[in-house]
Amino acid sequence: MSELTERLGAFGLTLHPVKTRLIEFGRFAAERRRQRGQGKPETFEFLGFVHICSQRHRDQRFTVKRRTIKKRMRKQLQAIKATLMRRRHDPVPHLGAWLRRVVQGHYNYYGVPGNMQSLKSFQGQVERYWFRALRRRSQRHRMPWSRFRSLAKRWIPKPCIVHPYPDTRFDARHPR
Repeated sequence: MSELTERLGAFGLTLHPVKTRLIEFGRFAAERRRQRGQGKPETFEFLGFVHICSQRHRDQRFTVKRRTIKKRMRKQLQAIKATLMRRRHDPVPHLGAWLRRVVQGHYNYYGVPGNMQSLKSFQGQVERYWFRALRRRSQRHRMPWSRFRSLAKRWIPKPCIVHPYPDTRFDARHPR
């Protein structure tokens, strides 16, 4: 920790004392903590993700699982909801095209292996907010779920993992 502080000081940077701490994290962290009778390894938040020590299902090898920070996702969903309510009288194709760009941008950033559950949750919430906004366009709602599903299928992309595992991405021998 002192070496890192010294190194950053050479560039005029400092570490925030409240936000900076050393944690046990990595391939052997879970095993070592289990031997000492402690719980799971600690997690940390960085760049919009919660980083978790985990194992792949297929071969039980260590991997860092990244999940979207719930607080960030909630904040983004609230902004989308407010914009939808403000623009609810815009034509449906304009709203659909805007939503497609917003949702695809979310997938492009947060579409990492192990984060599919958060992506599906985001998609479901966006669809729910859009449905509510369309139903509030008049006193009599003329938007049943059956009709809305075709709109959602057309305009809101399905969640997908955009980024592969780093070992796959950087393996020069791996054929694409």
